[in-house]
Amino acid sequence: MDYCPSYLTSDAPKPLKFVKFAIQINSAPWESQGGDTAYQFSRAALKLGHEIVRIFFYYEGAYHGMRWMAPPEDEKPLLQRWSALAAEQGVDLVICISAAHRRGLLEQTEATRMGKIDNDLADGFRIAGLGLWVDACLKADRFLVFGV
Repeated sequence: MDYCPSYLTSDAPKPLKFVKFAIQINSAPWESQGGDTAYQFSRAALKLGHEIVRIFFYYEGAYHGMRWMAPPEDEKPLLQRWSALAAEQGVDLVICISAAHRRGLLEQTEATRMGKIDNDLADGFRIAGLGLWVDACLKADRFLVFGV
């Protein structure tokens, strides 16, 4: 009789490999489909049981976290979708501090430090440095970049 490993003949389902993803978004919400594609991918991955270590908004992607963004009614409400993803799934949404400051995007603490009264950061987002992107890439099995 030929030897055949039991896992090849078993009817038992094979264990799934869940993947940890780090996601970077480089384009503004109105600039390309990158942000929406990243959002759709993130929702689908979480639904399948995968983990999103962190979503890092870089370059023009920083605009995704602007509290006062008001796109036309016929466009997808990406800001509300990102905020809901953070609230419902606990996804860490981080905006690069350099990209945020270049675009005038300030959180309350930083605005106070700079003598300004703004709080431009939308719910669910935080501002931090590139070190958190490096940390996410080290913890993730895969990293994906969306946008230009």
